[in-house]
Amino acid sequence: MFGRKKDTPAAFAEVTAGVGRQSGFRLAPHPRMMEEGLYEALRAKVPVIDAVISKLVRLTGGFSFSCENEETAERLTKFFEELPVSVSGNSLSTFTEMYLDSLLTYGRAFGEVLFNEDSGDIAGLYCADCTLYSVRRGSDGSPEIYSILTGDKLKCPHPERILYTVQNPTPKSPCGTSLLKGLPALADILMKIYSTVGENFDRAGNVRYAVTYKPSGDGEQAFAKERAMEIARQWSEGMNASRAGNIKDFVAVGDVDIKVIGADGVILDTEIPVRQILEQIISKLSIPPFLLGLSWSTTERMSSQQADILTSEIDYYRRLLTQTIMKIVKLWCGINGVDERIEVVWENVNLQDEESLARARLCNAQAAQIERGLEA
Repeated sequence: MFGRKKDTPAAFAEVTAGVGRQSGFRLAPHPRMMEEGLYEALRAKVPVIDAVISKLVRLTGGFSFSCENEETAERLTKFFEELPVSVSGNSLSTFTEMYLDSLLTYGRAFGEVLFNEDSGDIAGLYCADCTLYSVRRGSDGSPEIYSILTGDKLKCPHPERILYTVQNPTPKSPCGTSLLKGLPALADILMKIYSTVGENFDRAGNVRYAVTYKPSGDGEQAFAKERAMEIARQWSEGMNASRAGNIKDFVAVGDVDIKVIGADGVILDTEIPVRQILEQIISKLSIPPFLLGLSWSTTERMSSQQADILTSEIDYYRRLLTQTIMKIVKLWCGINGVDERIEVVWENVNLQDEESLARARLCNAQAAQIERGLEA
């Protein structure tokens, strides 16, 4: 479906499964929208932003399927573990990781369920570049896909196979809001600070010396030029010897003054402004600083509260992914004649959650035992 017409250039070849095979796709150069290109530049130039998105994708964790019939659950798990995902690998988990990465970066994600026309079964999953397409609602309520490159409406013979999810939609931005919205201005200031620090170290970090020879009398002034050239030659030889690992002292007769150029200049302390900007960025991304290796002073209770906030954020992303996963699962159930209630069971976020759940089960068991003793 995400393809191109024969008479108009586009960025993709047809990706829907053809007869008896799974179609591939081909990328071609295409212009980026300014805002979306800015989000990509943020991830490329500010490592902490890219680290946050990568960690959120990994912390979202894996999942399994639960249903009354264990045999059906095993069939479902085995099928989706071996399902091809474009050229990126196999498994539904691989697809959801790519899907979530696009969702966090751009605020929306596109995908497609590929079918094998011969077998009539699901042949694979495809995660599309969401910067190339826009979605509008048709007159019958079904989604309509438009190419951002040409503005043309794309043919969609099977809209039920299209996967589309938006994050934090608003009346003004129904196509979703990126997690990075609001960060370009802060990132621009941060990059200016880093660029200035680099320029200062280029100027002052590579130490340069000023050697000044002052003739004391008329007799020395007559040979000032020759002595200055000799001092320069000896100084150059001493510097070259130090590069080779040899120590060579410089000895001069007369009034010779040696100073480091720029030693009196004071480089601005950037620790406080950089931390203030990073605090704003991390508060927007809702991830605890200690997960990024930032050793900011914090208490154990504060760390626990930050972990709880992160857990709630991950639960939100899991709810979005669950809708997409269940749509794919329902297609598989319809093809294979499975009529059961299937649920997506997510893994706990971390070991701290496992410990908390175990402690809660212990407390509930002890309370139940005490109540039974009172009733007896």
